[in-house]
Amino acid sequence: MYTRYAGATMPTRVPEPVLRPATANDSDALADIWYHGWRDGHLGHVPATLLAYRRPADFRSRMPGQLECTTVATIGERLVGFVTVRADEVEQLYVDAAARGTGTAAKLLRFGESAIAATYQRAWLAVVAGNARARRFYERQGWQDRGAMDYAAATADGGTVVVPSRCYEKIISRPKASSS
Repeated sequence: MYTRYAGATMPTRVPEPVLRPATANDSDALADIWYHGWRDGHLGHVPATLLAYRRPADFRSRMPGQLECTTVATIGERLVGFVTVRADEVEQLYVDAAARGTGTAAKLLRFGESAIAATYQRAWLAVVAGNARARRFYERQGWQDRGAMDYAAATADGGTVVVPSRCYEKIISRPKASSS
């Protein structure tokens, strides 16, 4: 990251994000990051019927159920991103627009991978097919596009909306050698 100073471009040191478990006090800030990040990556790439279930209030009501599986990133006092891991899936990964390019997403993803590696050898995640920016990011992080998948996005009324997505996978740990 660079800053202009008196006509010269000088490198600016961006503070390293700090990771910690999410708390109930984080819920509203996380819902806001999730809402805006979701819109950035999904608008124009998901069925229009899903938009009725992805309003700010919907993210606020869904966030408390995510907290126990969520790790947040902070820079200073500011909450800038989060990763949610369930079993072998990186379910959510969002970074505030102002913190993109700071290494926060990569650090959150590595944390998610290590959490999964404690139990599983392979991790997976779904990316909306049209979200080229996210797809490039995951590929740079060593994830492999394993093909098309229909992701069933949950709705508040108990239904689902099928979202055309891509399934990405990564081998995150090797099988332990058996002792015979």
